[in-house]
Amino acid sequence: MNTEINIKRLDQDFLLEASNSIGNTILIDASEPIGGHHQGIRPLELLLSSLGSCSSIDVILILRKQKQECTSFAVEIQTERITVDQHTEFSQILLIFKIEGPIKKSSALKAIKLSIDKYCSVAKILETKSQITTKLILNGKEEF
Repeated sequence: MNTEINIKRLDQDFLLEASNSIGNTILIDASEPIGGHHQGIRPLELLLSSLGSCSSIDVILILRKQKQECTSFAVEIQTERITVDQHTEFSQILLIFKIEGPIKKSSALKAIKLSIDKYCSVAKILETKSQITTKLILNGKEEF
């Protein structure tokens, strides 16, 4: 194994700092009802952030290989959760890709599909429990 993440508690409640082997950090906190203080991203939000960022990297790389550069790129993630035993799971995850620039619709749709269906490791892990769908908004227009 070559990925190393260290978690350190920063207060007397649930504020945590995750760091990687080169010193990059992110703050993580629990929800307020159990004692969190909104000082960091919550664990399930971090998981969704991992999905969105993993797929974003794939899509941007695929578009670059096709000589298509985005002038603006964002992903919005919407979810539905269900309770299973004592925990919750994402039953549905929708990634809305908002791309601006001189990008061909067919290229953007293909890049998104390749990311979710083939390249994004986080998507491949989550798809065993969640239905992952996508939507493209290209230059302000919703595309299918």
